[in-house]
Amino acid sequence: MEGAVPQKKPKDTLRKVIQKALGSKINYDEIAYYEAGIILCSLLGLLFIILMPLVGYFFCMCRCCNKCGGEMHQRQKENGPFLRKCFAISLLVICIIISTGIFYGFVANHQVRTRIKRSRKLADSNFKDLRTLLNETPEQIKYILAQYNTTKDKAFLDLNSINSVLGGGILDRLRPNIIPVLDEIKSMATAIKETKEALENMNSTLKSLHQQSTQLSSSLTSVKTSLRGSLNDPLCSVRPTSETCNSIRLSLNQLNSNPELRQLPLVDAELNNVNNVLRTDLDGLVQKDYQSLNDIPDRVQSQTTSVVAGIKRVLNSIGSDINNVTQRLPIQDILSEFSGYLNNTESYMQRHLPTWEEYDSYWWLGGLVICSLLTLIVIFYYLGLLCGVCGYDRHATPTTRGCVSNTGGVFLMVGVGLSFLFCWILMIIVVLTFFVGANVEKMICEPYVSKELFRVLDTPRLLNEDWEYYLSGKLFNKSKIKLTFEQVYSDCKNNRGTYGTLHLENSFNISERLNINEHTESISNELENLKVNFNIFLLGAAGRKNLQDFAACGIDRMNYDTYLAQTGKSPAGVNLLSFAYDLEAKANPLPPGNLRNSLKRDAQTIKMIHQQRVLPIEQSLSTVYQSVKILQRTSNGLLEKVTRILTSLDFAQNFITNNISSVIIEETKKYGRTIIGYFEHYLRWIEFSIREKVASCKPVATALDTAVDVFLCSYVIDPLNLFWFGIGKATVFLLPALIFAVKLAKYYRRMDSEDVYDDVETIPMKNMENGNNGYHKDHLYGIHNPVMTSPAQH
Repeated sequence: MEGAVPQKKPKDTLRKVIQKALGSKINYDEIAYYEAGIILCSLLGLLFIILMPLVGYFFCMCRCCNKCGGEMHQRQKENGPFLRKCFAISLLVICIIISTGIFYGFVANHQVRTRIKRSRKLADSNFKDLRTLLNETPEQIKYILAQYNTTKDKAFLDLNSINSVLGGGILDRLRPNIIPVLDEIKSMATAIKETKEALENMNSTLKSLHQQSTQLSSSLTSVKTSLRGSLNDPLCSVRPTSETCNSIRLSLNQLNSNPELRQLPLVDAELNNVNNVLRTDLDGLVQKDYQSLNDIPDRVQSQTTSVVAGIKRVLNSIGSDINNVTQRLPIQDILSEFSGYLNNTESYMQRHLPTWEEYDSYWWLGGLVICSLLTLIVIFYYLGLLCGVCGYDRHATPTTRGCVSNTGGVFLMVGVGLSFLFCWILMIIVVLTFFVGANVEKMICEPYVSKELFRVLDTPRLLNEDWEYYLSGKLFNKSKIKLTFEQVYSDCKNNRGTYGTLHLENSFNISERLNINEHTESISNELENLKVNFNIFLLGAAGRKNLQDFAACGIDRMNYDTYLAQTGKSPAGVNLLSFAYDLEAKANPLPPGNLRNSLKRDAQTIKMIHQQRVLPIEQSLSTVYQSVKILQRTSNGLLEKVTRILTSLDFAQNFITNNISSVIIEETKKYGRTIIGYFEHYLRWIEFSIREKVASCKPVATALDTAVDVFLCSYVIDPLNLFWFGIGKATVFLLPALIFAVKLAKYYRRMDSEDVYDDVETIPMKNMENGNNGYHKDHLYGIHNPVMTSPAQH
């Protein structure tokens, strides 16, 4: 019985049962064929129920007539000890098997009681989840609508910042082609200013240098005259003073200035040319072009004010359309109808759950009595084995067995009696629970787990002869739409939204109502009115002529080598300071007098000339050197630089003239795609959220799992099946147990008579009536025979 299963899948059987519930015709032969295993086991149980009382009755009658082992006489056999041991071991093994079955029965009985107690908490949890589903759905829809404001605010931010978004985009496209040219022109304007400063410094320094050189020449001439006069002193004719005077006289030719310094040309012509160039404010023209570029964002904003206002109106109208669409969603209607079913179910549970708990107490008490009765029977068997094995004396004869051994035999026979008395009643309970538990397991629990049950319910025209698919017919009155129980359950199990699970697009198509193309087209139409116009002319004719005039100002034709060569020479023919020190050194050895004093005075004069004339000239030469270097650097490739700048300027201007319209159009489209993209993304998100997330029906699938898989199958049917399995196994094994118990009781009970043997002839003699008088009563066997020929009794 415990291993029996239906021969085929229960799909057809389940279908017939449903048809019966709906009043359709059923083929009972098919159901019987599919349930052959259960029916066969049930028939065997019924046979057991019928035969066991009859067998017990006839066994009792036979025992009362000293048959079937009822006679208190045991014939001794050579294999008697072996049989006794075999019977005892077999009975022990069977009792252990029966005990495991009883244990299963106790466990199952306990599971029913504990699990049913948890059913109230489980039901409350599921109802709470379902209530949460009903309460949170409006909040979810409100949240979706609230996100439109977030999207709209983001779009409004871009619209209000059209100067930086669109204008900045246009400016960024123009910058790479314009800014480098303007930067070069600005650098050239700076170079022009630096050239003017360098020419001015150089021209003024050259004028000063001419004057200083003349003054130096005059001073040196005076000092030479003074020295010649001093050397005319009479002492210069006397040795050794004459030698000193002659050496001084020979060095006087070194006291000359550099005449080429007075011949360096001025740069008045170049300076005048640069001043003429500077009459045009090239730097101002560049700054004006910079400002024209930087004004693009503000000009964009000023030219798009009306268009931005129109787009904002369209966006506000889209929000109203979305609100109207979401308010007409059929989800609320379905949930409202579901709320009525939920209230009725919850009320029904609250009313009947105490009754179920009360019935559970009765079931638990009945199961406890059944398990206790089986426990009592097996305890008698265990006690019989314990007393029989412990009290058995192999040296004692059957008539002299001890009290403990005899008690063991009595316990065994009590167990046999109880087995006959109750086992058929137990089998009735086993058959009933088996039939119910096995059918529910095979017809509901297993098909539910494998989803076969849903596939049966999805059989076309099963629940309604006019509908191909019941759910679509019920929801939309369109039975040809494929909406199945299996698909709905799977989607709910996967936490999908109610809209997508029930295919509500067949009654309210959210994609059509939230037509993305229709709404984005409205925005696109407004964006088409977005026109931005502005013209940019770089530098102008005056600026171009200014650059060309600078290139022709002549600084690139100046003889810079001449200037650099003079700046590297000394202003005088000799280092005056060294000459003065040398003169002092030559004058010191001379004898005191006019010659010595005049020479020292001239040496001091030379030092003063060096300080007052030579050093300023050297400073002026340094200034000329710096100015020349600046001019040389500026003039190096000046014409090529200006030509390149003008070429780049022409390229930039052509780019602006030819491409600014396309740049504005492209950036405007990009800006429009950004605005539209916000709402395309939002509308797609709304559609996805309503279809897949809003009113997730997972709590419904969970509640169904709880009702069928958990409560019915796990809480009720699983313990029920474990109960009939354990009790059925114990009851079936009572049959071999009582057979071995009857056989074994002969070896433990004290017999009224026994077989006796002659010690000399070793011929078996008749047992005496009381086992000690040497004579056997005739009425015991009905035959007078001095030799024991009585049949063996077991």
